Formats: sequence, structure tokens, C-alpha cells
Amino acid sequence: MGFGQRLTNYTQLMRLDRPVGTLLLLWPTLAALWLAANGMPSFTDIAVFALGTFVMRAAGCVINDFNDRNLDGQVERTKNRPMATGAVSELEALLLFGVLATIAFTLLYYLNPFTRYLAVAGILVAALYPLMKRWTYLPQVVLGVAFSWGILMAFAQVNGKLESATGLYFTASLLWIVAYDTWLAMVDREDDIKAGIKSTAILFGEADRLIISILMASCLFALILLGQMKAFGVLYYLGLVVVAGLFIRQLMTTRSKDTAAYFAAFKNNIWVGFVIFVSVVMETLAGPSLQNLAQEFFQ
Repeated sequence: MGFGQRLTNYTQLMRLDRPVGTLLLLWPTLAALWLAANGMPSFTDIAVFALGTFVMRAAGCVINDFNDRNLDGQVERTKNRPMATGAVSELEALLLFGVLATIAFTLLYYLNPFTRYLAVAGILVAALYPLMKRWTYLPQVVLGVAFSWGILMAFAQVNGKLESATGLYFTASLLWIVAYDTWLAMVDREDDIKAGIKSTAILFGEADRLIISILMASCLFALILLGQMKAFGVLYYLGLVVVAGLFIRQLMTTRSKDTAAYFAAFKNNIWVGFVIFVSVVMETLAGPSLQNLAQEFFQ
């Protein structure tokens, strides 16, 4: 096997060719930095958290595929993954994971002590996720906690502590992630049942879209409470209107109960995360100025 093909295999193993998961992890983490700072966070924090998101997402994919190397071949969507086909060996995967983990640990130097402790705890949570699909029908909940962990770290890094806003945004993110990862699990549901893999898609059964809609509504409610707590204005709430529209679009698109529609709904959440991020940035940077202008105008 040539170097070029080997590099391609590693790229696929880390999902560098499929950035959807990285973006879904990145947007909430960056939004949390802006929320915690009530404005522009430091460039160092932005760079460290962005790189950390990229590296930890890649490492998570590698260890996930290592754990699922005997299961992925039984699922249509994952049967061509490098470890399922044997294109990447177990030793190669572990070495690659070691390199990524080393890079991640070097980033701890730039974090305060509290955030470092949270980072180590977050790694343990992420390591549990691949095992959850064997033990429980709620692996999406564990993924939600793992993907939302950057929110806790962002507040800890900027403010040195967690606060009420941290809990609200963490809750909103968790509800959202369970919803969108259930869409993805619905793509694999039939194959997962045959392979003995558990998921919320199997647990929810015929009530899947109803429960996802409840999760979406609950996520929006938590985001509204967050806006009230932070005294956000119109820019933030306009963003939530767009998010609600994207949620409705996902529900409308999946009425056909087609696996392609489920996957499209999953990918649409890139825009949900992006809109929330932009809304937070605009509100924390431009919102106070607009509110002052409005007060002066109406005085």
C-alpha cells in the first residue's frame, strides 16, 4: 500500500473528509466562549478550543471505529470504514489515537487548572460512548454529554467557574444533540437491530419523530431561558426564530420516513449550530450598542 493510499485511509478514519461532526461540535463550543466572555474572548482561547475540538473529534472517531471494528461491517452506512474493511490495522489505529491524544494533552498547557480537570473528565466521558451502544438504548445521551462538555470547559476557562447560564446552555445543547443524533440512528435502525446495536431510534420506535419534536421544543425553551438570563435582545431571538424554522423543516422533510431524509435532517443541524453561534456573537458584540441606540432614540 502506497503512502498516498495510507494517508487517505487515516483521513477517512479521522473523518477529515466528513466535517459534519466536527462542525456540530465546534459551533456550541465557540458560542460558549462568547457567552462566558459576554463579548469577544481572547484569541488564544478561540485557537485552543477550535484546535482542541478538531483533534478530539478526530481522536473520538478513531477510538470509536476501533471499538466498533467488528460491528461496522454489518451496517450499510459504516461498512466501508477503514477498520471495517481492514484498510487500517488495529495497531495503526491505536498509534494514530496516541498521536492525537498527545496533541490534545499539549493543549492543556494553555488552560487553567479547573479547565484541565474538566478536560480529563471529558475524555473519560467520550471514551464511554462507543461502549454505550452495547449496554443501553441511550448512547445518544452520552454523546450529547460528551459533545456538550466543551461548554463547561469554555465557561471554566473564561470565568474560572461554572454558572447558571452554563447549565442552561449545556441542557439546551444536550437536548439538541440527542435529537439530531437520533436522526442519524434512524438511518441505521434496521441494520442496528440485526447487529444487536442499541440506540434511541430503536427505543423510541414509532414515536421517534414525536419525541424528537419534543426534544427540539425543549431545546428552544432552554435557549429562551438563557436569553432572558443574559438579558439578550432582538438579535438573539431572531436567531431562535430561524432555529425553530430549521427544526420544522427537519420534521417536515422526514414525513416520508425515508433514510435519505433522516440523514438530510441530521446534516441540517450544522446550520442550527451555526445560527445559534452567530446569534450569540451578534448579541454579545452588537446587542448592547443597539439597545443603547434604541434607548437614546426613544428618550
